[in-house]
Amino acid sequence: MARKTDPEWEIGFFESIYKRDPRYEDVVAILGGLYTKTGRIADGLKMDRRMVRLCPEDETARYNLACSLALSERHRDALKSLREAIDLGYADYDWMENDPDLHCLRGYPEFRDLVETMKDR
Repeated sequence: MARKTDPEWEIGFFESIYKRDPRYEDVVAILGGLYTKTGRIADGLKMDRRMVRLCPEDETARYNLACSLALSERHRDALKSLREAIDLGYADYDWMENDPDLHCLRGYPEFRDLVETMKDR
């Protein structure tokens, strides 16, 4: 039997760890994902920003920040963060083209340019 998860319980659990060690990268990343998944976009954005500060060379952290910025309707900032993620090595253009978090960016020519840049690599 599959165990059913309770996002609110998980959030409480990881928040208690975060309070003891706000530099625990895995916990920061997990909280960012949980917050976003449960609709707490502003909290997810805060954690994604923190993750980028903790791991400035991590392309996934930059990509996740771009997703949170897009969900926060900060499209230009999201495109900038996507560019930074790609410059750091992010290369999953298939996911980027279909990621529901980035849906609002698909109409921007810059978004298409970013996807094409990755495909050309």
